[in-house]
Amino acid sequence: MHFVTQFFIDPFRQYPEIAIFLTLALGFWFGNLKFRSFSLGAVTSTLIAGLLVGQLHIPIAPVVQSTFFLMFLFAVGYGVGPQFFHALKKDGLPQVAFALLLAGTGLLCAYVLGKLLGFNPGLTAGLLSGGYTNSGTLGVATGYFSQIGLSADNAKAMASLAAIAYAVTYPFGTAGAAWFLATLAPKLLKVDLAAASKELESTMGVHATEPGLGSAYRPITTRAYRVENGGLVGRNAGDLAATLDLTDAFVMRLRQGGAIVDASNGTRVQGGATLVIAGPLQSVLAAGKTVGPEVDDAELLSIPTEQLDIVITKKVVANQTIKQLQNAELAQGERGVFLSKLTREGHEVRPNPDLRLQRHDVLTLLGPRKEIETVAKFLGYADRATPKSDIAFMSVAVVLGALVGAVTIHVGGIPLSLSTSVGTLLAGLVCGYLRSTYRTFGRIPDPALWVFNNVGLNGFIAVVGLNAASGLIAGLKAYGIGLFLSGMVVSMVPLVVGVYAGKYVFKFHPVINLGACAGARSTTAALGALQEAAKSPLPAIGYTIPYAVGRIVLALCGVIIVLLMK
Repeated sequence: MHFVTQFFIDPFRQYPEIAIFLTLALGFWFGNLKFRSFSLGAVTSTLIAGLLVGQLHIPIAPVVQSTFFLMFLFAVGYGVGPQFFHALKKDGLPQVAFALLLAGTGLLCAYVLGKLLGFNPGLTAGLLSGGYTNSGTLGVATGYFSQIGLSADNAKAMASLAAIAYAVTYPFGTAGAAWFLATLAPKLLKVDLAAASKELESTMGVHATEPGLGSAYRPITTRAYRVENGGLVGRNAGDLAATLDLTDAFVMRLRQGGAIVDASNGTRVQGGATLVIAGPLQSVLAAGKTVGPEVDDAELLSIPTEQLDIVITKKVVANQTIKQLQNAELAQGERGVFLSKLTREGHEVRPNPDLRLQRHDVLTLLGPRKEIETVAKFLGYADRATPKSDIAFMSVAVVLGALVGAVTIHVGGIPLSLSTSVGTLLAGLVCGYLRSTYRTFGRIPDPALWVFNNVGLNGFIAVVGLNAASGLIAGLKAYGIGLFLSGMVVSMVPLVVGVYAGKYVFKFHPVINLGACAGARSTTAALGALQEAAKSPLPAIGYTIPYAVGRIVLALCGVIIVLLMK
């Protein structure tokens, strides 16, 4: 036993960071296992792993938990910022009312159970805060004990009981809510969560693709044809587009006399020359019928091309129609640059010829690299894909958001604040929206955002489990299974009410409904589990407003439950 303590247990206690990574390894490994169609998921598994590893009594500094948490919340906000502000106009007030309904349901459950089981104010306050996984409720209730006429010693004892009840009920409040919302709630709603998310993504202009996969469809194609039409012989290669009546395609270059030359340099076409025509498939095939048979010439077709997002920042371009831009710039000198997509304020817009461009529109252009470079300088800012993240942008945003959230206002002696977590979440939403609108700063690539999101969330959950482990066992020994079962009721009843109220009363989309349930319950782990099950970040749209409202209202409930149980 001494050998085990010296070489296994002591290093974890001396270097608690090892315990965090062990918990993450166990959580991600076990969470990816499937038993037939059932899987706990990484979030729930990480919490269970933390509770098990935490039996070694490994304390983790609270700042580590907070750091992981803020990383996760910023990533969530950044990922759904554009869609959030769009949804806010539609569902803002209903989501506030929804959060109030769930907070009231939880308060009522805790009060009824506290009376039935003879709990004192401390145990009941801990039951409510743990069942709702809301530390703000616990903090406000603990500070209020001294204001209801208790002596200093009794107030301290009551605060200790609240902390024990919180430790006993918090683990199920986290893991149970995550499992229920991600696994059972979609069945109650009779929806396929992943399919519902894809449907919502399509209506909101989100086009998520599975990593490593792409589409076989290509809007622009390039083909090579041998000139057998005598009417083309002797003509200027640069004028062939007009001769072939190519309104939306271009002759890019040709091979003749053993050499490859650009079509724009005035070369005269010879019989038997091979032309490269680029454009929409129908136009290219129609032109090929006039030129001659198609040939396979890999060297001739190997034109260095690039697909590039360009943000319109130049005033001279704004207010032009797409047709004007195509005629004046994209087709200039037969350069063969094509517009494949237009994005405005984070949403894809159909690029019809009469649509007028606006500053900060994003044009996705496809064409020869050197021609794309020329066009980019004329339009504005070239937003090239890069593996680098704008960490300075992210860090400043977290600082500003957390500072705003840290501002505390006292109302009737009750401290109220958004909290640094809500402030950081709001900062992520704003930054995600700004990035989608302006695109000239604040880039965080999807793989990096995935790391911030998943490592942030599961790192937070790992520390929660490690720190809650000892209190869970002690509380169960002191107050039995009754306190734990009461926590299950306080956790689950509001969720069931929320699922059906969201569907039949508030008429929320299923994805928004479940996200709102997680937010009103201030259950971050449930949001992560929902996103994992939905294969989409969109549950966060429903999560944000109820989460912000729930944090404040549930803090007030800490005072209300103490007064009711006094």
